Amino acid sequence: MSENTNIEESPKGELVLRTVAMPADTNAAGDIFGGWVLSQMDMAGAALAVERAEGRVVTIAVDKMKFIRPVKVGDILCVYGEITRVGTTSLEVKLEAWARRHLKGLREKVTEALFTMVSVDEHGKPRPVPKSSDS
Repeated sequence: MSENTNIEESPKGELVLRTVAMPADTNAAGDIFGGWVLSQMDMAGAALAVERAEGRVVTIAVDKMKFIRPVKVGDILCVYGEITRVGTTSLEVKLEAWARRHLKGLREKVTEALFTMVSVDEHGKPRPVPKSSDS
């Protein structure tokens, strides 16, 4: 893959979260921890799923997580997402994280993953996802 491929590509889904990568979130190499990026994606996915499920959700799986490029201190991490499947109690959320490079204006995809969320009641038991008004 050439360096320019990601620059020409556009994020898929809606912008759900935007945050700045800070020095406290770095590993020994000076890059932002992958776990920090994962947690930002989890928050974004939950925000989409909570809205659709009309209530609490929990993450039960993260599939096909692929780190493409590192995130650096000062980058603005943007997480885009879309719900790709709604089951009886679960939702599948496709997420992409993009970095707007500090002081460069360059935007690059840094990772993507498929999150599975389950709608739960106040006791943490699975509950049906309400039917969409679009159905």
